Amino acid sequence: MSTLIRPALSLILLMTLVTGVAYPLVVTGVAQVAFPAQANGSLVRDAEGKVRGSLLIAQDFTGDAWFHPRPSAAAFATVASGASNLSPSNPALAARVIADAEKLQVPGAGPVPLALLTTSGSGLDPHLPPSAIAYQLARVAAARNLPVSTLEQLLDAHVEQPLVGPPVVNVLALNLALQKL
Repeated sequence: MSTLIRPALSLILLMTLVTGVAYPLVVTGVAQVAFPAQANGSLVRDAEGKVRGSLLIAQDFTGDAWFHPRPSAAAFATVASGASNLSPSNPALAARVIADAEKLQVPGAGPVPLALLTTSGSGLDPHLPPSAIAYQLARVAAARNLPVSTLEQLLDAHVEQPLVGPPVVNVLALNLALQKL
């Protein structure tokens, strides 16, 4: 019996060390050397070096002077990230979307873009389509006493084209550039 148990336990110990210790250390080391910014969370720092956020996680911007991200089912808390799990037929979802649309509606600007009314699967998506940012240009320009054309140039400079999918704009990066104006 010990001739069967001893090799099995040795193999379990060996595989635990290889897959649970050695492999994660090697992958972490390679990531730190090859992609240090991404491996550390794609953190964004201000001029003083203080962490202002991550390019991977949406943040709640309030007030007319900022571009707003899409709503978050997790209230922008990374611990509780996730979708609202409300089905399209759920009256609570319809009530929230209607209330948000009324709050965000700009007279004469057409319907509020869907991306400003619906949450992402994680509740923390930091990107919006350029059309959702463009919808907010007049509000931000008026609040900051800037010409809309200045904000259009800022928007154009922050449009990203992912490998797959439509163009997007990172709201945190855009707001940080806005702050520098």
